[in-house]
Amino acid sequence: MGFLAWIVLGLIVGAIVKAVMPGRVGGGWVTSLVLGVVGAIVGGWIGSMLFGRGDLAFFDLGTWILAIVGGLLVAGIYGAVTGRNRTT
Repeated sequence: MGFLAWIVLGLIVGAIVKAVMPGRVGGGWVTSLVLGVVGAIVGGWIGSMLFGRGDLAFFDLGTWILAIVGGLLVAGIYGAVTGRNRTT
């Protein structure tokens, strides 16, 4: 799967991450979509390192799971880093 496909998948994952973790991801939809793209790319990279498969297809369930897990991981790290500096 190409880099552009990971970006498109990441935008979808960003929307999923915003729905799953609404309070943890600050900054609105744009931040969630960017985190989704980064998370999908990170998830794809980790999946290719763990499973040795670089030929993940866009409509493969494993690809989606890797992208969503990567998005949640990146969003969780982002929420933990920015949550400490936020004042209420």
